[in-house]
Amino acid sequence: MSAGSRMDLVGRSVHVKVPATTANLGPGFDTLGLALALYDELEITARPGTGAHVEVIGVGAGEVPSDASNLVVRSIAHVFERVGETMPGLDIVARNAIPHGRGMGSSGAAIVAGVMAAKGLLEHAVDLSGVTLLRLATELEGHPDNVAPALFGGLTIAWMAPEGPQHKKLIAHRGVSPYVAVPIETTMSTALARSLQPESVPHQDAIFNVSRSALLIAALIQSPELLHAATEDRLHQSYRASAMPETDALIRLLRAEGLAAVVSGAGPSILVLGSDPAQRLRAAELVDAHATTPWRSLMLAVDFRGATVVPRPAEAVA
Repeated sequence: MSAGSRMDLVGRSVHVKVPATTANLGPGFDTLGLALALYDELEITARPGTGAHVEVIGVGAGEVPSDASNLVVRSIAHVFERVGETMPGLDIVARNAIPHGRGMGSSGAAIVAGVMAAKGLLEHAVDLSGVTLLRLATELEGHPDNVAPALFGGLTIAWMAPEGPQHKKLIAHRGVSPYVAVPIETTMSTALARSLQPESVPHQDAIFNVSRSALLIAALIQSPELLHAATEDRLHQSYRASAMPETDALIRLLRAEGLAAVVSGAGPSILVLGSDPAQRLRAAELVDAHATTPWRSLMLAVDFRGATVVPRPAEAVA
């Protein structure tokens, strides 16, 4: 297929499913991410002409753009541009379950949905490998810690190398039981959260987080009983606490009870990495008892598969 071949795609449809993610996991700032079994699902159909129409059902309905400025559409367009193809008109139905602005990777999921949709639409014409998809998604997101687990599932370590973003996927121990407490009335901008970070941190704090990050990998894949100690952090959570005081107060309470509670991504949601299902039930009880504003409890499994795309044959167009 060559540039200008838009009509070859008309009628082609793909179904995309992308998991929520939680990044940092305490000490693993901008490096560690975990895919969670909560999904946005999208149906994308190519049509004649240009432009896009997006129908959103669920989270974001009536709030996110319904035209070409939608992040999913912009991500599809980014891939088509990078591979030298002309994007067709698009009709998209998005059934969203991932909360927006809560630190559960909603923007990363939208970007991954777009690059996966482009992969499906361009199947048999352009080979988009996992390495390429990660690079394209990172170009849009700016960092790979959310898009890597969304793309590949499981526990991921992501880093930047001279040749571009890299990742290593690991399988979390079956005893790891994630719980996410999501504030209903409060959101947090990733840009704002990052603006609260200092340009430099004390040497001892850096050493502290290196040790805890190494321990966290061992805890997540082999020894969940170490999760409480392994999720201690001195690099980012304390600096952001003033912007989400109830999140900070609840995390302190949960940790005092021996639970591995951290800020989920940029916040304000709280992630508890339980070493068994009983721990997350205890966490939910504590949040319910002590929160002063409404929170939603999510008992989630780890997603091991990552994003999927199922292409469908092009239909005849009258």
